[in-house]
Formats: sequence, C-alpha cells, structure tokens
Amino acid sequence: MGQDGPERADRDAQMLRFSRPEQTFPTLTAAEIERMRHFGELRSYADGELMFETGKPGPGMFVVLKGHVAITQRDGLGHVTPVIDQGPGQFLAELSQLSGRPALVDGRAEGEVETLLLPPDRLRALLVAEAELGERIMRALILRRVSLIQAGVGGIVLIGPSHSAGVVRLQGFLTRNGQPHHLLDPDRERDAAELIARYSPKPEDWPLVVTADGTVLRNPGETELARSIGMIGGPKNDRIYDVAIVGSGPAGLATAVYAASEGLSVAVLDTRAFGGQAGASARIENYLGFPTGISGMALTARAFNQAQKFGADIMIPVTAKSLDCTRGDGAFSVELDGGDVLRSRAVVVASGARYRRPEIANLDKFEGRGVWYWASPVEARLCAGDEVALVGAGNSAGQAAVFLSGHAKKVLMIIRGGGLGASMSRYLIERIEATPNIELLFNTEITALEGDEASLLRRIRLKSRLSSDEDFADVRNLFLFVGADPATGWLDGCGVTLDRGGFVVTGGQSEQNQGRLVAPLETSVPGVYAVGDVRSGSVKRVGGAIGEGAQVVASLHGFLGDAAKPAL
Repeated sequence: MGQDGPERADRDAQMLRFSRPEQTFPTLTAAEIERMRHFGELRSYADGELMFETGKPGPGMFVVLKGHVAITQRDGLGHVTPVIDQGPGQFLAELSQLSGRPALVDGRAEGEVETLLLPPDRLRALLVAEAELGERIMRALILRRVSLIQAGVGGIVLIGPSHSAGVVRLQGFLTRNGQPHHLLDPDRERDAAELIARYSPKPEDWPLVVTADGTVLRNPGETELARSIGMIGGPKNDRIYDVAIVGSGPAGLATAVYAASEGLSVAVLDTRAFGGQAGASARIENYLGFPTGISGMALTARAFNQAQKFGADIMIPVTAKSLDCTRGDGAFSVELDGGDVLRSRAVVVASGARYRRPEIANLDKFEGRGVWYWASPVEARLCAGDEVALVGAGNSAGQAAVFLSGHAKKVLMIIRGGGLGASMSRYLIERIEATPNIELLFNTEITALEGDEASLLRRIRLKSRLSSDEDFADVRNLFLFVGADPATGWLDGCGVTLDRGGFVVTGGQSEQNQGRLVAPLETSVPGVYAVGDVRSGSVKRVGGAIGEGAQVVASLHGFLGDAAKPAL
C-alpha cells in the first residue's frame, strides 16, 4: 500500500497545510480494512472518473484499496482549489457522509481506483460497532469539516458588502450550522463588483449567493438557502418516527443523542441553527468537565455530530407551526412551514425561548443593522476598534460582554437594576470588574435608537431610572440580552398545559392522563414531554438542560413500550 518517492513527497507537502495532519488523514492498517469489509461493498473507478461531486449527495465513505484520488474544493464561480491527494489505506469522507447530505468537495480518480464503499447507514453502524476505529474516523471527519471552513475558498459564495445586514445574517446562519462559505466584498474585489452590476445592482438584493452548481440567489431567506444547498429535504410523509424533538439546543440535542444511541428513530427540528441560545455563548465556564471553559458553539457542535453518528435525522432550518395531538392512527402530527407534516409516536418539546424585544423606539428599524441578540465572531468582527453597547445583567450578558471586550474599544454595559449579584455568577462579575474596557451603567435604560440615511444604527439615547437625566452614546452596534419568552405558540390547541408565563407544565395530573403515573417531564398530554428552558421550573442552565434531555429518554421508552402493548 506504499507510494513511490515523488508521490509521497507531494502528499507530505499537502499534509503540512493541516494543523493535525495525521489525525485528519490517517492511514488504516490492513487488519482495520479487513474488519471494515463486511460493512461495505467493492467499487471500481476508471482514470478521471468523478467519484463524488460538490453539491450532490455523496454515496458514503470510500476506503481506497488501490490507486489515488484527488480531492479538490470548488465554488459556484468555478474556482477549484486542491485539498489533498489520498491513496491506498486512506478513507474519503467528511461529516456530510454521515447523513447522505451533499458533498462539499470533488473526488476524482487518478488512474485505476479500487475502493470499499460504506453507505451512510453502514458507516454509522461501523462507528458504533468498532469503538476505537470509529473514534479515529469520527475525529477525522470533524477535523476535515473544520479545515474546509477555515480554508475560506470553496463552498457557498456570498457577494456583498461585509457590513451589510444581509451578509451578516447569512454569515451568522452558515457559521452556526458549520457550512463552509466565503465572502467576496465588491468594495475590495473587482470580480464581486462586476457580478453585482450584472445580476442585481439594487442594495435590497444583496448579498448575492452563488451555490455549488452556479445558481445565483438574491438575498435569500435561511430556509431558501438551506434547501438550495441540500441542508434539508423535508420529512418523508410516510415515515413515523419514534420521537420528534422540536428544538436543537442542549436539551434537544441531549435527547437526540441518548434516544438515537438506544435504538429509537429520531427526528430533530430547529428554526435556525443547532445549539439554541447556548450555541451563541462565547464561553461557558461552569459546565462540568471543562475547567478552562468551552464555547457554546464547540460544545453543541460536538453534540450535533454525536446525534448524527447515532442516526438522528436533523432538519434545520425547519419551523414547527402546530402540533396535532388527536393521534387518530397512534401518531402525533407536527405541521411544518411549507405545509409538510412530520409524524411520530412521541414528541419532546425542547423549543426553548425566543429573544425578548424590549420597549425601545425604532428597535425594529435597526434589527440586523446594528442591533443584535447574540454575540458571535461574525458580530465581533463588526465591532473591531469601536465602542459598543450591551443591555443585560444575566450570565449570557456577562459572557457576551467579556467576549466583546476582546474585540471592541469599549463595551458600555447598561443595567436597569442597581447591581449584578442577583442575576449573574460571581466568577463573571469578577471578570467584568477586572476588564478595563467594560464600563457599567447601573439604573439606566435605553429609550430610543437613531441611525443614518442607510438605516444603520449610529446613536442610542439613555435615561437614568433614578432621575430625569438623559444622555447619548455614539455606538454602531447594540447587543440585547434581556431574557427570552418561551417558544410555545405552536402548541396552541393541543391541550398542553402552560403556566402564567407561557412555559410548559410537566409532571401534573390532567384529564388526559388520569389513572396513570405521570413522568416528571411529561406534559398534560400523554406522549408529549418538555425539557430545557421551555419547561416550567427548569433551572435555565446548560447542565440542567442536558440532564433533562438524558432523563426524558427513560420515560420515552416506557411510553412507547406501553403504546406497543396489545389491549387486554
């Protein structure tokens, strides 16, 4: 399985471009390949034949037995960038192959090539059955996706000014969902300026989005973009899942991982991106097992990959519009945006909460144009060297303030109350007090926003709650962390009991579940459960949400087992 001198030298030079090359592109032993044979089937390819193609569903993972395969990254503008040449003993795949999603690279045979092909379901079976080998493969799949994202050359092309609302919106969406992309700014790229002039000179159509097959979209919505690049294909209406999980924050992902790993068929839905509010946290330092902290994106991305490893179907972005609890044929029906229906024997409500919008004049005018409800690297880039304002006094606000202080010249932290101790962890308070470019304004609120002719935020109006004093601050970016309201509107008409705040009540008796023991996380409707922030009485912590997601799986097994028993 060796390579001759020049070929080996070329491959070694390519490997040096990767931060962890031996883990990213490991070579399997003959014994490992032999153990993999009963998971796959032999496939041969002629010289120059395309084995998989960017933007089209990949057939699975290839193990190269003979010959070499050139891996290249290609964007919709026809730019091709070499990635690596892979030869005997190596495998061709990245995270997309776990679920049969479109490939993110091209693979072309160089000479006669013989391979062992493992389709997605057999690849997942291998990862579970062969623990040590599966760990090596899974690590490589993740590292390859990271490399494609960091390369910033292939994938989806966004064309528009880097600070425009549409660019920031779509960059945030693609980044949160781990989708490789790159930006061409017409202010700096001649090709980008020519494309905008040719396809759409109107600013309201920016950004242009060019997909792998060359399709040009004008300022698309997230769902339109996701469908065009194969992120979602919609549910199969004839399939009934064991459980539908609405929401892919920590609680929903934990439920998906534990349920799928225990053999249940699982569908996960989310309106925007995996991770929920936790996924936007710059650093979580009080989650068990991470003494140096971990970003919310990194933590939830690991769970997202785990859920796929065990076979969960994850559909993002898909919005649950309503829940039909009549169960005429024994299954619940979740109506989705676009009219699709997803059916399941049980439902877990993990829809979390939606960001609260405070009463500020002109707020809606500047959302996405200087007003943000999370602080990710995309937004931080906009703040480099500028003064920013942040409203909030909880842990999410504290984490965001510390994160932004590393990018902005100054962070003006605006708090309605007289202190932080009642709502923020002590370690965050100490860190904020020790950060010189964070200024605290207590007993203060924002009353209005002002902007320029392009409707971009330029100034905020401040008012003291202890006097009639008013002031102004010149800021281009305002971050709002003022809490959230439960996302439970889609449950209307289903009979699920809510508390006064709109959170889902669990563990109580109702007319529908009389005469049976009610599980702690079960709602008033048998077979419908609630976990995480959306549940009444939850602790609103990542650790608590993950614990509830694991706990509810035992109740799901009990309910599904009882439902399958014949009536006496």
